[in-house]
Amino acid sequence: MSRIRLISLALAALPLTSLAVETKTWLHSSQADYEKAEVKGLSLRSDGRITLAPAFREIFDSSAPYLWALAEDSKGNLYAGGGGSGGSTAKLFQIDVHGKSKVLAELDGLEIHAIAIDKKDRVYVATAPDGRIYRLSAAGKAEVFYDPKAKYIWAIAFDSKQNLFIATGDAGEIHKVTPDGKGSIFAKTEEVHVRSMVIDKQDNLIAGTEPGGLILRVSPAGEGFVLHQASKREVTAVAVAADGSIYAAAVGGKTQLAVPILPPAPATAAPTAAPSGPQQAQPATRPGQVLPPTLGAAAGTLAGGSEVWRIAADGAPRKLWSDSQEVVYALAFDAQARLLIGTGNKGNVHRLDDYPLSTLLVNATPTQVLVFASGRNGRLHLATGNIGKVFQLGPELEKDGRLESEALDAAAFSRWGRIAFEGKSEQGSILFESRSGNLDRPQKNWSPWAPVPISGDGGRIASPASRFLQYRLTLKAGASGLAPRVDSIAVAYLPQNAAPVFEDIEATPANYRFPSQTVTLTIAPSQNITLPPLGQKKRQQSTLSLSSDSSSASMQYAKGYVGARWLASDENGDVLTFKVEIRGVKESEWKPLKDKLRDKYYAWDSTAFPDGEYQLRVTASDAPSNPPASALSTSVESDPLLIDNTPPQILDLKGALSGTVITATWHAKDALNLIGKAEYSIDGGEWLVAEPVTRLTDAQELDYKLVLENLPRGEHTVAVRVADDFDNQTVEKVVVR
Repeated sequence: MSRIRLISLALAALPLTSLAVETKTWLHSSQADYEKAEVKGLSLRSDGRITLAPAFREIFDSSAPYLWALAEDSKGNLYAGGGGSGGSTAKLFQIDVHGKSKVLAELDGLEIHAIAIDKKDRVYVATAPDGRIYRLSAAGKAEVFYDPKAKYIWAIAFDSKQNLFIATGDAGEIHKVTPDGKGSIFAKTEEVHVRSMVIDKQDNLIAGTEPGGLILRVSPAGEGFVLHQASKREVTAVAVAADGSIYAAAVGGKTQLAVPILPPAPATAAPTAAPSGPQQAQPATRPGQVLPPTLGAAAGTLAGGSEVWRIAADGAPRKLWSDSQEVVYALAFDAQARLLIGTGNKGNVHRLDDYPLSTLLVNATPTQVLVFASGRNGRLHLATGNIGKVFQLGPELEKDGRLESEALDAAAFSRWGRIAFEGKSEQGSILFESRSGNLDRPQKNWSPWAPVPISGDGGRIASPASRFLQYRLTLKAGASGLAPRVDSIAVAYLPQNAAPVFEDIEATPANYRFPSQTVTLTIAPSQNITLPPLGQKKRQQSTLSLSSDSSSASMQYAKGYVGARWLASDENGDVLTFKVEIRGVKESEWKPLKDKLRDKYYAWDSTAFPDGEYQLRVTASDAPSNPPASALSTSVESDPLLIDNTPPQILDLKGALSGTVITATWHAKDALNLIGKAEYSIDGGEWLVAEPVTRLTDAQELDYKLVLENLPRGEHTVAVRVADDFDNQTVEKVVVR
């Protein structure tokens, strides 16, 4: 296992109480880690390996919206065809071995969808819509070779006997044309479109269909057999490997309906990319005719993504690659017989390596990679859509390539350490540069790029301390042409410690404790309340709810307890401990209540404290996560809170009996709190609420008067109970005769 991966596993295994302001690491070791990086001249494997990409250069710009077809003759001349809305003819382009290009022919129709070349280097072109097969002379003179009477021709290919096979839509037929030009329907697929087709060494036709997503094998005798039905709707490309295995790309969800063709659109400039793939020209047609989803003129989206299957020589299918966003248009093999996948709408070319690995080889500037064409000496060409261009891919590698990371966010002001990497540099050179800043995007006011001196497997970053960092990796091939590689990159940084921050502090209701604290209850019955999140003030006796971070918490009734809770955080994610102190509002010295507290709340028995107003001071420290010299602390003082354990007084309690009517009066007084409630009981009966004379219970002193009628004659005992807002209560009685 690599050293960098061992480091990352070790970091992941650290306990949660480990230092928060410690050396941290960005580890880039998968293709997804470079998703937002800017890459030029490099290939990215799915496991994060970075290598020099195949040389990739543009050799022709057609200015047409799309180039759907591409083929190379035995002399090395390339033929490209395509089209798009707004054109009056379908153009066939020729690029000779010296790179000179010309329009070889202009044909009736809007697009060219297929090109084939026979053993005599004669070029055959299929047009759409109302497709025909044209054969061109060396001078570019075109003649109709065959008319299948089909709306669309998607693919054409020669077998070993020079019979030409034609895949069509919208009747899903395959036609066969003999070398003398005589043609007929060879196979009917019972599908709408035969979207793709190749011929293997045994002259079997391998075809992909739409909308059933079938991969068919049709024998030279015309006998069809379904090799596999993909879970996707449209088989856009098929390819046969040297060992006889078949590869097929399928796209689009089965629930997606085919899209009716619309009348011709007005002539416009080349269209911009649509999420579902290139939009085809829109010819007039009879009602009900449909196109595959990837080409439908009205298709705005293509749901379902793409998948690539391999069907082994024994017929066993296996899905090798899939993507929920990219649309596969083309398949081919490189000089080492590895499968290449051309996609939209990002213009990516992927290579399948040892399963399950794949490599993002290159990214074409246009939006879709539509077709590949193999040529002499291991050459491979591809054509694109939006705009229609031709590129050469390989076979040699780029001399150098560069990867520029996204702006990496340390989330705090940080010092930068080493860039370490896993890879091989003895076959070339591996260079790193870095720059830093305090904006989330690199701009002129970032630091300039600075080289990172590499020694062994890394080097120390010289960029100034800041919040954001960006690195740039450059790979250069060696003199022998052998190239270096990088398997993973680790960037170390150390956030600067920041002091804890208090956001709020408040006293909790009197006579309640937090459940984790042990206490002997002094009054029954026991009750529970729940506090609301801080900032949502409610009346003291409300039923509320507090999570473990003190934003909300449950409390239990405990006479004489007072407490507080607070919100505190640390920018570095440090573990915090708290010290709670108390002093009277007229005192100057703080007295300790609790130290090294981990909870963000505390309640204590206040009966040992004289009644009066007090303040709390809570100090947060990040010492558990930092060396002593680096630890920081912050304190906050609460608003005054009241300790009141003295019951109110009942003064001047008097009672008089007149016949069957008792009149009782008294005065209630509390030194610190409002009178909360007054009750009375006659002769030991149930307690009943008594209203003050003012009817409002809103003062520290209140007068009460009871007039009780229809009582039995004789002696009676009137008991009076008064409680303040802190649930301190007193009882007095008077006997009337």
